[in-house]
Amino acid sequence: MDGRAVAPAAGTVLNALATGRGSAFAIDLETTATVELTTDGEVVGTVAERPDADTELVERCSELALEEYADAAGLTGDVGARIRTDSEIPMAAGLKSSSAAANATVLAALDALEITDAVDRIDACRLGVRAARDAGVTATGAFDDASASMLGGITITDNSNDELLARETVDWDALVYTPPEQAYSADADVSACERIAPMAALVEELALEGRYGEAMTVNGFAFCGALEFPTGPMLEAMPDAAGVSLSGTGPSYVAVGDRETLEGVRERWDERDGTTRLLTTRTDGTRTI
Repeated sequence: MDGRAVAPAAGTVLNALATGRGSAFAIDLETTATVELTTDGEVVGTVAERPDADTELVERCSELALEEYADAAGLTGDVGARIRTDSEIPMAAGLKSSSAAANATVLAALDALEITDAVDRIDACRLGVRAARDAGVTATGAFDDASASMLGGITITDNSNDELLARETVDWDALVYTPPEQAYSADADVSACERIAPMAALVEELALEGRYGEAMTVNGFAFCGALEFPTGPMLEAMPDAAGVSLSGTGPSYVAVGDRETLEGVRERWDERDGTTRLLTTRTDGTRTI
């Protein structure tokens, strides 16, 4: 028995490190996971083209899925899994690669168990968030990022209790600039982020009012300051883009708006070292394939 699923990346509207409240939106970069069930009781993960990659997160996702749902699928004995992920999302770039890997793995495991339709997508998302916390790859639990990747569209969440506060379908073009360096969210300076909690509260208020572009721009300037990332890429996107922010804990930046406008921003970002991608938002979220 095997299953396959694909999950999108996400960009940031509100970083949850300051207050525990966060907001993110799905974008069109994908991670694919394949889960093959076995009878040896072992759970082993691999990452395509990265034989030395850390696979603790996807292994923990599969373990939790089997613990939670193997009995419901009618499986007994020593059920194990072989997991393989293949991703076009750059790692440690602020584009929610861990959340996408977790979502794709959980849904692929449910697909292998043949119970995908019986499990609510939010419950599947929370399972991946539990695995991320167990694996130590996130400082917040990243329910905001994970929910956007799982459900598609834009989500607003309370990460302290994994509560979905709002979700809306958005149809944006999105421009992503990723510098050459990496930044791991688990290493972020949480205390510095907590000092800008009043700004994060303002971002949350704007997002809940549907003023997403303004929200993400305020978020970007605030968290560039707290996490010591340059504001140059944000200034280069203004005032043309509808919104621009540091994504997650960096180093990527994401701007949203109409495609023609973002093409102009792309010309400026292309002059910087790194990679620039012109994408679209995603409304379908994580799905089996």
